[in-house]
Amino acid sequence: MEITGVRVELPTNQPIVLLRERGGERYLPIWIGAAEAAAIALSLQGVVTPRPMTHDLMQNILEDLQVSVQRIVVTELRDSTFFASIQLQRNGDSYEISSRPSDAIALAVRMEVPVFAEEGVLEEASILIPGEEEEEVEKFREFLDNVSPEDFAG
Repeated sequence: MEITGVRVELPTNQPIVLLRERGGERYLPIWIGAAEAAAIALSLQGVVTPRPMTHDLMQNILEDLQVSVQRIVVTELRDSTFFASIQLQRNGDSYEISSRPSDAIALAVRMEVPVFAEEGVLEEASILIPGEEEEEVEKFREFLDNVSPEDFAG
């Protein structure tokens, strides 16, 4: 999966992280909290905070303990809640830690590790946006970003 960014769903103003299937047309929107949205967005934009945020701290601890994050997997959707795992490796031993997808993705962005989603999760929760429609959606977003009420006077 590719992390396409963090968006705010209207009219609820609920943040989502949007994942896109590599080489495909399926998107996986995952509703997340505001703090996690900020953590993901800041890291995607390359913003370095003066003091480590929680996910920076997690990265520092893992690196200092010489634990490598292998990958993040969105594993399940149960009762409208997504679940994920962080797959770790240290000294040849593998570990799998249960996580909220938002925390796992915030860590993945910082540590530059791949994000995956189980096929069952994609089948249940993904939305399909064909390539040409994706371009139209992006053009419409650009239009909305640049339009003003005066453009309709008249």
